[in-house]
Amino acid sequence: MVDIISIGELLVEIMREKVDTPHSKIGAIYRGPYPSGAPAIFIDSAARMAKPFNISTGFIGVVGNDQFGECILHKLKRDGVDISQIRTASNKTTGIAFNQYNSDGSRKFIFAAGAAGDTSPDDINPTYFENIKNLHIMGSALSISESSKEACYKALRIAKQKNPDVIISFDPNLRPEMLDLDTILKISNPVLEQTRILLPSGEEAEMLAGIKGEKKACINLLDKGPEIIALKQGKKGCTIFLKENEQGIKVPAYNVKEIDPTGAGDSFGGGFIVGFLKNWDLKRTASFANAVGALKVQFFGPMSNTTYEEAIKLMEKD
Repeated sequence: MVDIISIGELLVEIMREKVDTPHSKIGAIYRGPYPSGAPAIFIDSAARMAKPFNISTGFIGVVGNDQFGECILHKLKRDGVDISQIRTASNKTTGIAFNQYNSDGSRKFIFAAGAAGDTSPDDINPTYFENIKNLHIMGSALSISESSKEACYKALRIAKQKNPDVIISFDPNLRPEMLDLDTILKISNPVLEQTRILLPSGEEAEMLAGIKGEKKACINLLDKGPEIIALKQGKKGCTIFLKENEQGIKVPAYNVKEIDPTGAGDSFGGGFIVGFLKNWDLKRTASFANAVGALKVQFFGPMSNTTYEEAIKLMEKD
């Protein structure tokens, strides 16, 4: 029984050491394994940022019976995530993503799903949701498999039953390479309708709304369910949209040296939810989330080791 629950894919990333190095280049160096999976990056960030507070975190997912699975479980447990609901599949390997970064900011993956999409409705234990305050769902968990999607839907139903005031947060994390856009929108709508906090990128907001212009898209999405939209804008920071303030609250980013942007948006989400649960005002919550994301890009690998204290120090330094 925990306060913040996330659900979905668990995997390791094996990353090209240098940008613009294609996967086809024989003998070029990879670094890894690094614990990953967008929902797992979120929950690990939330756990680290929640350590000074009485806010607990837990994850529902599946790893393989191998050392890659062990490294994921070790990282999550060390950072304070309850891993009691993570199942080990005896007949599959842990999911693996080989990641190539390019200088134009694009990425290219070779993905071996393994057990990453094996989360199923049977993995959703209603008693685990007794104390829930926030359920965080990601589009990648909806897209990776039918069973994972149904697990997310079941978690959503149970969370609402256990706590009618539960905060549903949704990071679209749209993956057109996994499913066509029409299907992605269809499977996202049941979650979007129940969402209180939406955490999209500009491109994702445009895709969800079906219109061009990130600001116009966010305003349009406020009519589809969300009360708060935290538009993630990378080096530009973020903008918070509310029905009572459609102009948006612009919150600037922090100036840091980027080493690896992988997982920055997911880390931002973890920081945002912790700040929101602490009842901070939205500008402080967004500034804190920006600091968490900024600290992440200075760290190689999807999940950083940075702390709440480091995020606060960065905010105070600016």
